[in-house]
Amino acid sequence: MSLNQLSEVKVNGGRLLRVEHESRSCNGNMTFAVFLPPQAAKKEVPALYWLSGLTCNDENFSQKAGAFTTAAELGMAIIMPDTSPRDAGVVGEDEAYDLGTGAGFYVNATQAPWSIAYNMYSYVTEELPALITANYAISDQAAISGHSMGGHGALICALKNPGKYASVSAFAPITSPSQCPWGQKGFTAYLGSDETTWSEWDANQLVQSNRAAGIAPQALLIDQGSSDPFYADQLMPSLFASTCESLAYPLDYREREGYDHSYYYISSFIAEHLRYHAKHLGLTV
Repeated sequence: MSLNQLSEVKVNGGRLLRVEHESRSCNGNMTFAVFLPPQAAKKEVPALYWLSGLTCNDENFSQKAGAFTTAAELGMAIIMPDTSPRDAGVVGEDEAYDLGTGAGFYVNATQAPWSIAYNMYSYVTEELPALITANYAISDQAAISGHSMGGHGALICALKNPGKYASVSAFAPITSPSQCPWGQKGFTAYLGSDETTWSEWDANQLVQSNRAAGIAPQALLIDQGSSDPFYADQLMPSLFASTCESLAYPLDYREREGYDHSYYYISSFIAEHLRYHAKHLGLTV
């Protein structure tokens, strides 16, 4: 599949590329960014897949997180996909910030008209990694992380694919989308009104079903600001932590006093997360 490189800049001794390609999963053009650390000039390196939140695109993390100094030091690539298809021709896709453009929720839509393009789960877990490993000096060793809606995406991608990712973390994730307004709106549109079909896309329910199925748990790292305005009604970290505790599911929950939902918060702790993933990816920390 042909890639169209839109831009390249040098940063922290590495290369930051922005790339466009035709996506089978999303039935149209998709854009992603990839940071190649300086070590990638000589050998394959492992990668962290970063999933962004509502209203974001592939550029928010690269411009605001301040992650590349640490990633370059560690020899870790970072892959930054968009949050949804763009200009997919779906009626209503640009009418609200929390549905459609910029709000793909990392699910595979089953409902018309969304199902023709809104298949971000397949894109993130299958199509994009295949493109990355085929075209760049990046190995199939991968970790996954994300913020808000992207934190939800990171959690479900890992929980639905045991063993696929060396590690998983999330900043202020939507942990129980079936029970919050953002998730209920998105799931109804993308998956339909039958709430029994939502459970396979809900981290709070996936840890329960995985435990019931006897699937070996993977440790989860969740970072949450105590002053996040979406803490109680959208993100529900206390509910998720309670579920994990009741199941003896390994969760490292770090609540950061006074921090909000913004990239100021993410940039304050991203190096900590990168080093966490580096350990699991076998990199020297």
